Amino acid sequence: MKKSVLAIAFVSILGLLVAACSSKTASNGSIPSGKTIKAVTVGNLTATLSNSTGQLKPGDQEVMLVFTGPSGKPVDISAMSLNFHMDQMGTMAAMNDAVSFTTTSTPGVCRGKVNIEVAGEWQGQLAYEGPAGSGKTTFTVTAQ
Repeated sequence: MKKSVLAIAFVSILGLLVAACSSKTASNGSIPSGKTIKAVTVGNLTATLSNSTGQLKPGDQEVMLVFTGPSGKPVDISAMSLNFHMDQMGTMAAMNDAVSFTTTSTPGVCRGKVNIEVAGEWQGQLAYEGPAGSGKTTFTVTAQ
């Protein structure tokens, strides 16, 4: 009982963690390139998760998260969080792997690090706040 209460508290705290994205502009105005893992619409923005391979994989890895508006240009985001969740399966406990973000010189673009515990289907839990408003969504992504 105590372990499940602690696990729920830990997951709740992870969900509250947010990383601020910088409001500086890049010198060339370009969005960092990479291959898209998943693009999702949240409110009137598009959030694009990418990395060098275009695939989420088990283990430590770097990802980029870019928020763009209807015009396709990056939109400044004040705070955001991304957590990968996998439900309990058999005797294996539910897993939550939070992305730790750092700012970049482009508004709406964050670089993140995450350790995906196992291959399989994960639910991405994304939330953001900023001048363009706030929103949250979930999406499915497979770690291969």
